[in-house]
Amino acid sequence: MAAQKINEGLEHLAKAEKYLKTGFLKWKPDYDSAASEYGKAAVAFKNAKQFEQAKDACLREAVAHENNRALFHAAKAYEQAGMMLKMQKLPEAVQLIEKASMMYLENGTPDTAAMALERAGKLIENVDPEKAVQLYQQTANVFENEERLRQAVELLGKASRLLVRGRRFDEAALSIQKEKNIYKEIENYPTCYKKTIAQVLVHLHRNDYVAAERCVRESYSIPGFNGSEDCAALEQLLEGYDQQDQDQVSEVCNSPLFKYMDNDYAKLGLSLVVPGGGIKKKSPATPQAKPDGAASTAAEEEEDEYSGGLC
Repeated sequence: MAAQKINEGLEHLAKAEKYLKTGFLKWKPDYDSAASEYGKAAVAFKNAKQFEQAKDACLREAVAHENNRALFHAAKAYEQAGMMLKMQKLPEAVQLIEKASMMYLENGTPDTAAMALERAGKLIENVDPEKAVQLYQQTANVFENEERLRQAVELLGKASRLLVRGRRFDEAALSIQKEKNIYKEIENYPTCYKKTIAQVLVHLHRNDYVAAERCVRESYSIPGFNGSEDCAALEQLLEGYDQQDQDQVSEVCNSPLFKYMDNDYAKLGLSLVVPGGGIKKKSPATPQAKPDGAASTAAEEEEDEYSGGLC
């Protein structure tokens, strides 16, 4: 079966080469027909699990489409070439998909460009989180330029979580602030409250209490924040952190409000330690009972003092 598909692919490649040849009566290559044959060859090689040959066929198809000034189809072929390599050469696969996205943009199809970039981010997220962050941010920028803010903020959220996971807290703080600004713009205020919690946790892990406090103070301008359970919990958290009261901080961070956030932020809460290791709340001191002998001696002394009366 595989050998048959390989032969089929080679036949399509040979046909494509013929379409590209010129002669006395054929002055111009037939790029459209050649691209079609290269595409068929790629499918045949893919079915035979010959992914390197399939990639090469896709690249030839892309070049043929470019020569025919069919940018969208060229971009699609580059993207397909990248997908052929996703199991073997991931960095190269991502590069090809990025190239495809640039061509989609050039062609005036930004939605397709954004989807390609997001797909590349998902492919490489577990291998190279730093590259995935870059791809998600690029995707968010494309959506934002198209005024598709909900899609943009979703991709920013993915980038923020990866930054937190990589403990790149300075960048994470900026990314979350951008998320928060967009949520405020689209009037999704409850999510703004959650992003404030995320911000505060990130700033406290940066050991920047001032920035954390400023986040809460600035959020008072968000409708409904002042008086919300999010606001009350954050005020309690900051109070405990400022007083180095680890018990109070842990109590807040173990509350459902914090524990049921996105996993990366919930982990920040559970691992938050106040400066200096914190202090434990003192339990009320119980008065120690005096020995019987000491009690009776005190009673005797009192009796002796007043034995002669008050005068």
